[in-house]
Amino acid sequence: MTNNKAVLNWIEEMKVLTQPDQVVWIDGSDAQRDALRAEACSTGELVKLNQDKLPGCYLHRTAVNDVARVEGRTFICTKTKEDAGNINNWCDPDEMKAKLNALYEGSMKGRTMYVIPYSMGIVGSDFAKIGIELTDSIYVVLNMLIMTRAGKEVIDALGDCPEFVKGLHARKDIDEENRYIVHFPEENLICSVNSGYGGNVLLGKKCFALRIASYLAHNEGWFAEHMLILGIEYPNGDTKYIAAAFPSACGKTNLAMLIPPELFKKQGYKVWCVGDDIAWLRIGADGKLWAVNPENGFFGVAPGTNVKSNPNALATTMKETIFTNVVHNLDNDTVWWEGLDKNPPKNALNWKGEKWDCEDGSKGAHPNSRFTAMAANCPCISKEFNNPAGVPIDAIVFGGRRAKTAPLVYQSFDWNHGVYVGSAMASETTAAATGAVGVVRRDPMAMRPFVGYNMGDYFAHWLEMGKKIPNAPKIFNVNWFRTNEEGKFIWPGFGDNMRVLLWILDRCAGKADAVETPIGYVPKAEDINIEGLADAGITLDVVKDLLSVDNNLWLEDADGVEEFYKIVGDHMPEELYNQLAAFRNRLK
Repeated sequence: MTNNKAVLNWIEEMKVLTQPDQVVWIDGSDAQRDALRAEACSTGELVKLNQDKLPGCYLHRTAVNDVARVEGRTFICTKTKEDAGNINNWCDPDEMKAKLNALYEGSMKGRTMYVIPYSMGIVGSDFAKIGIELTDSIYVVLNMLIMTRAGKEVIDALGDCPEFVKGLHARKDIDEENRYIVHFPEENLICSVNSGYGGNVLLGKKCFALRIASYLAHNEGWFAEHMLILGIEYPNGDTKYIAAAFPSACGKTNLAMLIPPELFKKQGYKVWCVGDDIAWLRIGADGKLWAVNPENGFFGVAPGTNVKSNPNALATTMKETIFTNVVHNLDNDTVWWEGLDKNPPKNALNWKGEKWDCEDGSKGAHPNSRFTAMAANCPCISKEFNNPAGVPIDAIVFGGRRAKTAPLVYQSFDWNHGVYVGSAMASETTAAATGAVGVVRRDPMAMRPFVGYNMGDYFAHWLEMGKKIPNAPKIFNVNWFRTNEEGKFIWPGFGDNMRVLLWILDRCAGKADAVETPIGYVPKAEDINIEGLADAGITLDVVKDLLSVDNNLWLEDADGVEEFYKIVGDHMPEELYNQLAAFRNRLK
């Protein structure tokens, strides 16, 4: 499919190492995809679902020991430990390669090596970066055909260029003790072995689009961020775009596919999804930040997705979707998961493929079960989704899950203060599975697991970029998760979060006033539109409470920020320590 010497030499080298029985190039054609689906069904790698109810949909089960990303087995291998920083797991590149090569040796004997040329971003656009993943898993191939733009047009676009991101994945024995997801940012190389779970093996996703791309972005002067991108269309037809970063379990996908409350729908407002997970941002000719979603699909968490929480996500999964580790309803050959509805199937297999009875109290779907679905099938996908130039960003929004500390929304004083706000981002744990409930976990810019180099240098890059963006977006922080004395959420959330986004965009347009507080600019309570929220118990006084700032709680929080900065270490920019000191002074 190509005469590119760099590509062919590397594939030959990996072929000698892994010893597959045959090599198959992925050309992106429907015929090849259908043949691969049929083959995967014949071996049990996939289960074909009811094609009348769920056309083009399949079910996959991973090994019981292989159900999520493994941060403890994920490495950044740079020449020096300092370049990887204290937040990442580091290993000397030569030492790690020796370990990996021993695992890869002969790992594809009796198997097929699939060569997947793929583009993150629109093929041929200024934003696009090309990767090639070698894998022995049809599941990976079929997911990459959904999640990326893959096939012959990509290898044609690469031409003779030797610059591409190499990715090698082998299922090997799915041995968790020898599972490695390793990034060599200085070599544009990703290696994954002994896993079959999406987040560890779809190498275009977090591995390339964040860890490798963040390193490239630092060197080339752009951003690769763990951010959704959404557009709000006003009744007059104007659309304004927001990029937002949230740690997991903070409603990121729900916000990306938000449905406006009835009040705003009737007025003619619409919300468009450009991306639900990753944004690449560059400075445009107009001096604004422009963003693209480098992905082509959604790899969403299934449990909790339903008609109320996210009808657009649910509709997206109704065709051409791969479901991973959900319940198989044997009566009608469809799927189910906790939180879908209140009617669990009576005759079903759980995520492990065992007979399952919902009455026994066990979970049918794994809590991290997934759907891989085409972005094009989302009812609210933006018409700018395939625009190679991307969309202009007016506001950057950071958020977390805080029961008492953070108000509903506030704006940073300026760019550098906004970088401080992002660096101090945190969420409180919500379930016993992640340790004690209510523990504050620092997750700056929601990038803690995904920065491909030293986090101190990452913060410095944000500060440096602020000097280079003539018309920089304004930076905000939101918190949908304040609770009352009974521990119940006060703000209704979901579609009503649009009320807060409209205030944010009004601030960007200079149309809304604000009150200066020690933490930033907070709305006047009457400027948050609460029409129609009386039944939810939202009054002007409640909004005032949601916007209140408790200086003592913030002083406590500042101690946590300083602790985190110390973990980041010597590369922490002095400017952020200055911001922290100024913050404390304002609070006192």
